[in-house]
Formats: sequence, C-alpha cells, structure tokens
Amino acid sequence: MSKGIKIKGFCNPQFKVVQDVFAKNFEQFDEFGASLAVTLNGKFVIDIWAGWADAAKTRSWDEDTIVCVFSTTKIMSSICILMLSEQGFLDINDPVSKYWPEFGQNGKEKILIKHVLGHTAGIPSWDEDFPLKDFLNWEKMIKLLEKQKPWWEPGTMGGYHAFTFGFILGELVKRVTGKTLSTVFNDNIAHLLGADFMIGISNGHEKRVADLIPPDIPFNDLLERDSIIYKILGIPCGWTFGGDMTKEFVKFCNSKAFRKFDLPATNGFANARSVARIASAISCGGDIDNVHLLSQNTLNEALKEQFNGQGYVFIDGIRYGTGFGLPSNIQPIKNPNTLYWGGWGGSVCIMDMDAKLSISYVMNKLRLQAPEESRKNKFAQDSRANQIISAIYEAL
Repeated sequence: MSKGIKIKGFCNPQFKVVQDVFAKNFEQFDEFGASLAVTLNGKFVIDIWAGWADAAKTRSWDEDTIVCVFSTTKIMSSICILMLSEQGFLDINDPVSKYWPEFGQNGKEKILIKHVLGHTAGIPSWDEDFPLKDFLNWEKMIKLLEKQKPWWEPGTMGGYHAFTFGFILGELVKRVTGKTLSTVFNDNIAHLLGADFMIGISNGHEKRVADLIPPDIPFNDLLERDSIIYKILGIPCGWTFGGDMTKEFVKFCNSKAFRKFDLPATNGFANARSVARIASAISCGGDIDNVHLLSQNTLNEALKEQFNGQGYVFIDGIRYGTGFGLPSNIQPIKNPNTLYWGGWGGSVCIMDMDAKLSISYVMNKLRLQAPEESRKNKFAQDSRANQIISAIYEAL
C-alpha cells in the first residue's frame, strides 16, 4: 500500500476485509501508528499492527510497542473495582465515605461507589485552581477532592468524570486493600492473563512506548469555552484545551513524569493485543483459560443502566452502565449484552458477551472530530475505529 506502510501480524482469512479497512485508515485518516486485535470465543482472530512509533518516523510500530490508551484504562479500573466487590473488599452500593471517611464532606456523604462507576457522582472536576504539575501529585489531588462540592445532586445526572474517576477509585482501592489500583490490576488481572498492560510505565519499558501525535483539530474548535464539559476536560487551573494548549497537553502526556504516574483513569499503556486479551475474559462471561475475573451476577450489575440522557458528556445519548458504556442509539452495537469504552484521541475496546467477541484498537495519532462528523459516527469518537468495528460485525 502507499506511504510504505506494511501491515504485520496475523489475520484470519474470514476477517481479511477488516485488515483492509485498518490499512485504509493510513491513507484516509493519515493514521500514524496503530494496532488492532480481535478475539472470538477467547481466541485471537486478528492481531495486527503497522506504522510508526515516534514523530520523527525513526522507530517502527513493532509487535511489543505500547501506547497511552487514555480512558480505555477506565475499563481496567472498573474490572478491578467489580472484582474487589465480588471478593468482599467493598460493596458498590455503599457510600465512598464508608471506606474513605474524609471524602464524606460538603455534600458528598451520599455518593455511592456505583455513582462514580456510572459517572453520576457529581464531581467530574475540581473548582479550586492548581498548577499543572500538581496534577501528578496524588496526595494534593486527593485533598482537593475531599473538599470538593458536587456540581449536581449525586445519582441524578451523568457527567464524564474524565480524571476524577481514577483518583477516587484509586484512593478507594488503597483504603480497602493497602495497595494501589495498578498493583491490584497487575497482580490479579494483567499478570494472570499474560497481558502487556501497565497503569503507569514501569522502569525498563519506556523505550517501547510510542509517542503521542497531536490532533489536527484543537479542542477549542469543538467545545464552548464556558461549557461544563470544557471545564471537565480543561481542569479549572488555566490548563485549557485549545490552540497551542492542545499540543502542550500532548507534550505533557509524552513526558516521563506523566508516563510513570499511576492514574487509573487515563494512564494505561498497552497495545491492542493486551487490551483484547483482558476484554476476552469479559466477553466470554468473566472467565478465560482458567482465570476468573468476574461472575455472571457481577457482569449483570455492570450491564445495569446508571444514566441515559442529555448529561454533561461528549455526545448526547451515551448510556452509562456500572463502569462501562452500554449500547444506545448513538452507539448502536447490535448485541445488548455488550460493554465498551474508549480513550481520548481514538482508542476503543468492545466486550460483546452475546457474540463472545472482544475488539481493541489503539493508536498514537490522536484525532478529534469536527461536530458534523461526530453526528455521523456510530461506534466511537473516531471514524477510524467506527469503520473497523463495522467491518468486524459484517465479517461475522
């Protein structure tokens, strides 16, 4: 194909059309580097990768290349919380303050763990200003969250808890286990499944990380500056997305300090293979290869709708389950027993329990859609993933 891009890896002949769509993305959407993996009945039918891992195009995207998948990390954090609930460490129907007493201030006393998982807790961001460097100070951000007042009555409205999701759940895990969420995830999920997924880069793995490439469209072209969703994403500290600040944020995310930071909302580093491997356990009912993650009862809890409507989210009509997105008119995945989520710039993971299908797409060229394009989109925030997912379901 053009641009010297060679698709590497394995693709079952049944899904050759999917590989063709993946390849076409490098031409149609100026894809930079990416990987795609699909499992069916727990077995890989696609595991492919291509492109470049650095902006200068001196490093190819290899079999073991990993990249920041941003909010696709939330899938892993949600699995951890549900696993701990199943094991009796906590109950998602309990208030957060039962396990973290200092959290129960200024109207947050009745915020339930499931409100956080469903993005209805009412604290999607902070009111108090702080310098960007403090974002990587766990103790500082936790203290600010303890003082924070809800922006709406908890449980009554949906609003994307882009960063607070990870701080709240991460602190909660520390309180009930004495370990970080990333440690719990690594020991009980990633390690057991042989999945190359880290929340915060460990020493020795930096050279495998692909550089993030800034999007062509700045945030201020997509969001109204005074909107709540702009405030949620920008964080009220002068860290606003727009113009050169979009590139500055990507530069920050490419820094060693950000990559090493243990934030279980955004700082997951993986390739498509590792995401799909973990997702395959969920798509197969919670168990894979003698590794148990979640029971069917727990998965039924995950499928319970927490919010559906016009909330403070990217696209009106997104349905929140308990820790994951659910199929909806705006995200019309055809099988109802499906959990999914994606990350800023385009990564996505789908866990279809009806088809026993898992799909993962990750990339390093971040892409933001113009408003008219997002209205046409069916599966994810990015047409690259949208077209891939459509082709997979057609191939089935």
